[in-house]
Amino acid sequence: MMSGESPQDATSLANSSTPTPGVTDGKSPTISSTFKSSTGTILEAAFVDPAYSWPPADGVGKNAIELQASTALIKSVSPGDAADDEISLTPSLMSSDDEGGENTSRPRFRTKRITEQESTKKGFLCCKTTEDQVITNEIRVDDQGNEVTDEEAMRLQSEYTKNRTQAKSNKAARKKEREARIALKKKKKRRENRAKERYKRVPEGILVYRLDTSDRTVTLVSGPSSNTNLDTLLESIVVVHAKPSGNSRRGILLTGSNGETHELVACEQRTAIAWLESMDMMLAGKISEGATAALKESGGNVASRGKGSSGWATGAEGRLSQTEREEIEERYVNLAAYSNNLIRAGALPGASSGKKQQGGAGGIYYTVTQVRDDGEEYDEETLESIAKRRAVIKDSWDFFRMVCSLLRDKRKYDEIFRRMQLDPVYPYLNSMTGLNDPGDDVAMGGNMGEDKPLSQVHRDQYDGMSNGQIAQDLVKRAEVALPSLVEICKALAGSLGMEEVGVGPVKDASAAIRKAEKKYEGDVLKVTDYCRALLVVKDFATLLALLELARDSFGPLIRRVKLSTLKNDRAAKPGGYRDCIINLELKEHICEIQIHLWPMWVVCGVDGFRHYRHCLEYSTDTFGDPFEALAGLDRKTMAELIVMAEEAVAEMPLETLEWYHEKFILDYFAEVGLFLHHGLNEWAETTLRALIKLRCQSPDIGPDHHETMTLYKYLEKALRAQKKKEEADQTAEKIFRNEQMKNTEKEQAEKSLWNQWIMEPFESIMDPNRKEREEEERIKKEVKASKKAWRKIREERFKFLDGAD
Repeated sequence: MMSGESPQDATSLANSSTPTPGVTDGKSPTISSTFKSSTGTILEAAFVDPAYSWPPADGVGKNAIELQASTALIKSVSPGDAADDEISLTPSLMSSDDEGGENTSRPRFRTKRITEQESTKKGFLCCKTTEDQVITNEIRVDDQGNEVTDEEAMRLQSEYTKNRTQAKSNKAARKKEREARIALKKKKKRRENRAKERYKRVPEGILVYRLDTSDRTVTLVSGPSSNTNLDTLLESIVVVHAKPSGNSRRGILLTGSNGETHELVACEQRTAIAWLESMDMMLAGKISEGATAALKESGGNVASRGKGSSGWATGAEGRLSQTEREEIEERYVNLAAYSNNLIRAGALPGASSGKKQQGGAGGIYYTVTQVRDDGEEYDEETLESIAKRRAVIKDSWDFFRMVCSLLRDKRKYDEIFRRMQLDPVYPYLNSMTGLNDPGDDVAMGGNMGEDKPLSQVHRDQYDGMSNGQIAQDLVKRAEVALPSLVEICKALAGSLGMEEVGVGPVKDASAAIRKAEKKYEGDVLKVTDYCRALLVVKDFATLLALLELARDSFGPLIRRVKLSTLKNDRAAKPGGYRDCIINLELKEHICEIQIHLWPMWVVCGVDGFRHYRHCLEYSTDTFGDPFEALAGLDRKTMAELIVMAEEAVAEMPLETLEWYHEKFILDYFAEVGLFLHHGLNEWAETTLRALIKLRCQSPDIGPDHHETMTLYKYLEKALRAQKKKEEADQTAEKIFRNEQMKNTEKEQAEKSLWNQWIMEPFESIMDPNRKEREEEERIKKEVKASKKAWRKIREERFKFLDGAD
């Protein structure tokens, strides 16, 4: 990781032992007087003083401190450079012009004359004479007078040039190193002074701790409050194990090197989540020299503190190299801090206009100002990379949350339909035939695609036209038929007092072509909802009244009545929705009236079609559990998704959640799935208990509602994962009793219908084939009793239908 600070709030790059205001020095194990010899991450955050409650009472320190995260990794620096109070020129910082030892003396040569006398003889035989001749030679010698050859002189000159260049380079490097050391000392001193100053302003009841993953220490860096219990105050701990606290979504349980345990409760829930994830990564990595020294200084056993206490040490993550682990740690903390800054600045995309998110929970009471010295910022490319990763994870979170929403609404539809079947008139409706179309359920004799029996009128002119031209013509015909459809809907609504009425718009040609290609093998004539309207009826009785009124008022125009999705032996539409469709032929064009039942309509309202489309597109009906969408995700992605979940609920901490906060309840429910898959079962339990309480408080849901029971099922899973067998068994018993209650409810409804039928006179004749015919007879009797119930309701609520006859 680069040596500069992150775009997040800056903390000490050298994290040396700084005296804690109000806390006696020397009590806690630290690695003082040196920089760390390994890499790591520093996080600072606000935690609750155990002597105080949080959130505090109104008007008393109402706003929380945010997570302060620096992703600047500690760099390896030589020992002895970390703790001078004054920036003095120690020998290592003094000028090094005379240092070195390299051979930087220029080789010097001189010429030496050598004179020799040489005798020669001339002449012949006895006539020879001797002559003496003086010869002078010049040779190259060094300072010691030793003769030097040309090759040796060239070699010495080359060495001199090379040494001189190296000496200049060494001198520049020493100068640069000296300047860097001085700059680091000055930077450290400035930061220490800022830290001392900012921690003087910490609000009452808040303790600021620093997590340093390089030596696995958590250290108190602020002074105590007036009510702080100094005997139990955690000042410093070398962490060997960390897990979520079962008491709060903001709590972390820490185990020290000597077996001591402490609980830290963060002021913000995402602080606890980011810290725990960072510690989990930290404990999975190879123990560093700094952590080894910290363990020894605290008296802990280094050998016994392995990877077993971390989820990052199992599975595929357990095979990561130290470099890969450090890269993951860097990216994770980058993402957490980047997201945190967006929350604090109120810069989240899509945030409510006029409601600036200052500090998520209502603003920041205390914060650390970002310091940006020259050369300390991330470059734009790095920031862009973090932002892109956040966008990818945000999209993944949005998709997962959408799956949770779709399946939640599907369960709502299923439960509503189950209850609607208890209506006394339902067996009669369920038995209706005649114009009823079997729908798309082929297994039940239905039809799909080109086999759809109903279609627009085929005209001779269409033989020479393209699909697009045919669709355009049908759109024009739909516009002509629309006024007639509006009049019919007005008449029906006026007679029956509809809950909701809607007309149009006419489907455009491109949408009709897409639907034809997807459902009818490209045949645009099979599209019968160019001209469309919707009616919302109160209940099944009103639906029966509408069908009678339609039959009697404009029966010859009716081409199809589709009740298939309302039959108890037929499948619902994708996503669980059920309705009735009436097709009419008006102005030689097939139109469609969609009839919705109010209990189902209110689940999604006008967004019901969007729910249907998404369920169809993503095949969500194949999911038995929305959390199945998380299958196969690696631990890093899961941790990043939790960051996005916390971003989604930043403005609504769990403690402030109310039963009517549906959006946030869904967000927290989705996060429960992440917790369960990530092994954070304690926080999953805490969240589920809060959601169950809210569902029990809701006037529309209550303790026996299917949503509440669904939460209980996940709670049982979280409890069993923690080996809380007794509590899990109690939860399972509650779920079982609810299932029994539902079965009893259905039996009572059937019994009521039977009693209505049994009162009618009938001949009691023994049937020798009764066992074979028992089910058929039961259904007949049920339908007969239901029809009687409908006649009674018709007489009381829809007497005007007699006039329509």
